[in-house]
Amino acid sequence: MKKSKFSEEQIVRILKEVEAGAKVAETCRKHGISEPTYYAWKAKYAGMDVSQLRRLKELEGENAKLKKMYAELALVHHALQDVVSKKL
Repeated sequence: MKKSKFSEEQIVRILKEVEAGAKVAETCRKHGISEPTYYAWKAKYAGMDVSQLRRLKELEGENAKLKKMYAELALVHHALQDVVSKKL
């Protein structure tokens, strides 16, 4: 997937512009984005402010670490089960 040229903070600020009363078409033209892109961003980031977005990113990072830890522990668990079952 292509990386956006806008940071998530910038995306939230663009969405806030429209919430403040600017027209969608004018805002999209001003920032050089398409209207479908605007609506995709709106679906993903609607109602968030920058602090909530930062917290979301922290939680996503923590979740990724926990998933990796679980996967590693699951592999060890299955390996130990194989060893124990072979001894019996």
